[in-house]
Amino acid sequence: QVRLVESGGGLVQAGGSLRLSCAASGRTFNSYTMGWFRQARGKEREFVAAISWSSAETSYADFVKGRFTISRDNAVNTLDLQMNSLKPEDTAVYYCAATSYSGPYYATLTGFYDYWGQGTQVTVSS
Repeated sequence: QVRLVESGGGLVQAGGSLRLSCAASGRTFNSYTMGWFRQARGKEREFVAAISWSSAETSYADFVKGRFTISRDNAVNTLDLQMNSLKPEDTAVYYCAATSYSGPYYATLTGFYDYWGQGTQVTVSS
């Protein structure tokens, strides 16, 4: 069992930065692939970024490449998402999630994630 709690969301102007964090409880955090997803109002939840258990592999949605960076610290069971050059279209609720599947294919698919946080709101004003 893994419990996930996101923090760090807020209101920021376009071009600004935010850093999201996800605190995980559970002894097996370092065995999970971790991901960030987001859901804008009226839209489906979509993949943002993922990182393997060892941090050796990362993957990003095309719309955040070069702007967002995912990282994790297994020593303290945390997952982060550094978001730079934010755009109004990045406005959404951001969720962290954990999956026991490995590999870039599974990491992008919501259906393969076992655990989800409650989400944190990110609002980017123009």
